[in-house]
Amino acid sequence: PLSFQIDLSKFEKATDEEKKQQDVMSESASFFKDGMRKLMKNPLAVGSIIVLVAIVLMIVIVPRVVPYGYSDIVTINAQNMAPLQWSEMEQAYIDDGGSLFPHIMGTDEMGRDYFVRVVYGTKVSLIVGIFAALLVLIIGVVYGSISGYLGGKVDLIMMRIVDIIYSLPDMLMVVLLSVVLQEVL
Repeated sequence: PLSFQIDLSKFEKATDEEKKQQDVMSESASFFKDGMRKLMKNPLAVGSIIVLVAIVLMIVIVPRVVPYGYSDIVTINAQNMAPLQWSEMEQAYIDDGGSLFPHIMGTDEMGRDYFVRVVYGTKVSLIVGIFAALLVLIIGVVYGSISGYLGGKVDLIMMRIVDIIYSLPDMLMVVLLSVVLQEVL
């Protein structure tokens, strides 16, 4: 076994049966590549990713393009305007050669642009959703790690606590936590 002599029997031509088996075997793939292949076969998931990327691009690009912010009031008599309309003063400014960003969704009674407010609201909603998911991830990893590390009766008790929490409706938990935390704070 420690000899450097080459065993020529290992270098014989493959039989027809071995060649057929090679055709049946699939190409090896990494875990990521296999997951991406399965993801791309699901059109609903791909469509959701495209919509999410479009929303993220919108909340990044729009505040840089639109000349007014979330609470800025359009002061050129632009109250309660319909979508894609200009006030008289804005139209006069455009006729003189100026350019303005259109009110894509119109304005409210205070002259605030609905589109800009929706974009900023979307940004806040996504940040809250991401923060909530990260918080749940951190709590779950710490709780599960403690349960798995200690094991035995501690694991059994901790898992029963989780079962009890899952059996309660989420809204009830939010109300109970708000009452308890309000008293503590």
